[in-house]
Amino acid sequence: MMRSQHIARRLASLLLVFGMASPVAAQPRSGAQSPSDAPASQVVDGIAAVVNNQVITLRQVDAEAKLAQQQLERQKIAVPDSDVLRRQVLQRMIMDELLRQEAKRLNIEVTEATARQAAQTIAQRNNISVDQLRAEIERSGVPWSVYLKELRHEVLVDQIRQRTVDRNIFISDADVDAFLKTQQRQSGLSSLAQPSQTQQSAPRVLGLAQILVAVPEGAPSSEVQRLRAKAEEILSRLRGGADFAAVAAASSDAPEALQGGELGVRPPEGWPDLFLTATQNVPTGGISDIIQSGNGFHILRVLTRGEEQQPAAQRPAPDPRQASPMPDGPMMVTQTRASHILLKITPAMTEERGLERMRQLRQRIEMGESFEELARLYSEDVTAPQGGDLGWLSPGETVPAFEQAMNALQPGQVSEPVLSQFGWHLIRVDERREKDMEDEYRRMQARQILFQRRVEPAFEDWLNQLRGQAYIDNRLDPQSSRRPR
Repeated sequence: MMRSQHIARRLASLLLVFGMASPVAAQPRSGAQSPSDAPASQVVDGIAAVVNNQVITLRQVDAEAKLAQQQLERQKIAVPDSDVLRRQVLQRMIMDELLRQEAKRLNIEVTEATARQAAQTIAQRNNISVDQLRAEIERSGVPWSVYLKELRHEVLVDQIRQRTVDRNIFISDADVDAFLKTQQRQSGLSSLAQPSQTQQSAPRVLGLAQILVAVPEGAPSSEVQRLRAKAEEILSRLRGGADFAAVAAASSDAPEALQGGELGVRPPEGWPDLFLTATQNVPTGGISDIIQSGNGFHILRVLTRGEEQQPAAQRPAPDPRQASPMPDGPMMVTQTRASHILLKITPAMTEERGLERMRQLRQRIEMGESFEELARLYSEDVTAPQGGDLGWLSPGETVPAFEQAMNALQPGQVSEPVLSQFGWHLIRVDERREKDMEDEYRRMQARQILFQRRVEPAFEDWLNQLRGQAYIDNRLDPQSSRRPR
């Protein structure tokens, strides 16, 4: 069965175009509200936590705890006692509230329509219809409305990550060269060790779960030692036969604690180097030693290792950042040279007004006006000074709505107005060509692999800093409260 949380985690760069995300405003996943916005019935039922100037009530925590209990029961994971479950749920709600506040600061919003579009993209990537996707989700016991809510949250988190972390990760040409040399050396050794292995074998995958004992930023050495002792006690319980998922649900400080600690299944190159090294000699079902990162102490369990066995229709949608195996030989692709005019959707330029403006511009182009000149005058994209010229585009470089419309055009044709998350586009195809992209593709894949290895640790560090800088009054677990100086 397709697992909803795994599907959602694979969305990461489905909404990327040339590495940039659209600025859009946030909706709270947990339902936390400001004191002025919260109904009186919620304020008087007791405060569970204060996050900066926002209140999370006990009633909200109890509602989320009930949902979490149902989810754990569906996954056949032992449910922690009610006090532990409420504390775990509240920790997640606090993090969600911090992300909601950050999204509001960045003017990021993910609408219900965006979530539905994401679900449609997931279905397309798995070669199934949205109705089939919905049926699989509901057969797993997750209501479709809950799935879309989680999907909306995951897209929101992804857009925040793109705005705050992605742009600060730099992969140099020297990094790519060194990675390719290492891959070539390892491939040579592998072919010597297994000369009969064919290129047609299924892709390799690694599935992991984790328990995290978080260490607050700037914690004194005595606190670090106490938390290490806690991690060692957890590891001892696991080595003694305790169920990993149940311990994660009750004790992990990671966001996926209430999913039994499951992080998902990916190609090995999609995991951070720290995790790969720690699990290198751990068999399937085995547990790693304690590893330390900037966020605390991790204990990893290998859920699966080897070849991907799941049918395509049951696998999560592929994440374009997680590269496919390196090509061996010529790789011919169809490239399109295109230009576009972009009008962004704003409170002043509504979707309806933008559509009407684009229809007027297209009519002017049909009447003989220059596409390039209109792009310079009206396009709100960075390509406007170049007459909207996007250069040569390879498959997958633009968002699905843009690429689908572009692929339907013949050279010289101008599209009808096309709506994407970036606004309204008029697209013109200038020419097409076939090109051997083997070298470029290998370098692109290497860059994506290196990016993926660095982005998750960097985002975890950013989340840790976000939490460390916030005022958090956690009344169910006062020890985890934060009061920045």
